[in-house]
Amino acid sequence: MGCGNIFFTLIITFSVSLITYNIIISANAPLKQELPGSSSSQPVFLNDPIIKMPENKKSTLTQKKRLFHTAVTASNSVYNTWQTRVMYYWFKKMKENGGEDCEMGGFTRILHSGKSDKFMDEIPTFIAQPLPPGTDQGYIVLNRPWAFVQWLQQADIKEDYILMSEPDHIIVKPIPNLSRDGLGAAFPFFYIEPKKYEPVLRKFFPEDKGPITNIDPIGNSPVIVGKESLKKIAPTWMNVSLAMKKDPEADKAFGWVLEMYAYAVSSALHDVGNILHKDFMLQPPWDTEIGNKFIIHYTYGCDYDMQGKLTYGKIGEWRFDKRSFDNVYPPKNLPLPPPGVPESVVTLVKMVNEASENIPNWGA
Repeated sequence: MGCGNIFFTLIITFSVSLITYNIIISANAPLKQELPGSSSSQPVFLNDPIIKMPENKKSTLTQKKRLFHTAVTASNSVYNTWQTRVMYYWFKKMKENGGEDCEMGGFTRILHSGKSDKFMDEIPTFIAQPLPPGTDQGYIVLNRPWAFVQWLQQADIKEDYILMSEPDHIIVKPIPNLSRDGLGAAFPFFYIEPKKYEPVLRKFFPEDKGPITNIDPIGNSPVIVGKESLKKIAPTWMNVSLAMKKDPEADKAFGWVLEMYAYAVSSALHDVGNILHKDFMLQPPWDTEIGNKFIIHYTYGCDYDMQGKLTYGKIGEWRFDKRSFDNVYPPKNLPLPPPGVPESVVTLVKMVNEASENIPNWGA
């Protein structure tokens, strides 16, 4: 019996000693952690006591989020208003879905009607004055750069970056800050062709500013750009837009995308280049899948027969076109497309339906 107690005591003593030894060794041995694909000759050492954390992970956690403010210019028309209400509904939802790491900051509707409306409490709004009567020559989009100039000069914008967006944008997933290293982030448009219009553009982008390819194939939206850069670009954008509209050759060449060319030129004049992100946005019906895109831009009409075949250029048996609702709100519960219609169009209609169902006083 006594021998048994002695043996048991020895076992306990040995076990405690072994555990203590392992703890001491573990606490003092340098731990190594290698990233996938890294060389074993360049280990990452973990130096924090007790709680071990890779150095690269620590730098990620302490890195400040680069918040951007989303700004949408709009008139007080029914057409612009219902689109902006839908846009803001999805902005709020996707910002919430993004969680604590989301870089989507505040939101402002820049209302260039010069007066308030009944949606001021629903949507954060800045009132901008329109251009003097007759200045836009019937091209209301010229109010956009002038509205941005006023907002940037007068508003207290907390974020360091701006996302310029539009009423007919629906955010389908949380947007990260895609800009980098002083460059803006922009969607490339196939119909913005600086090289094709070089003789016209040289009136506004002189030879000493470099090759015409310095002008990126972009508009002002969607673009994420540094706030300080945009403060420099915006007055130039306004003046170039007005100058192009007054120039018969430029006005004829650029038509309804004149203001987009003006922004591209102005960005280049201030040496603000842009990272071109094709996944920034999709445009139904031509883009058929959501994929990794962030924004649905429903600028084109979507017309299909009941077999799901696109009938572009001809009013379809089923259709969704924002221009059908220029003076009235879309009704709630729009009919979904027939089978065979692409995911992008189905998603668009479902998202409009969800917004109209949940926005208070829809159609008011």
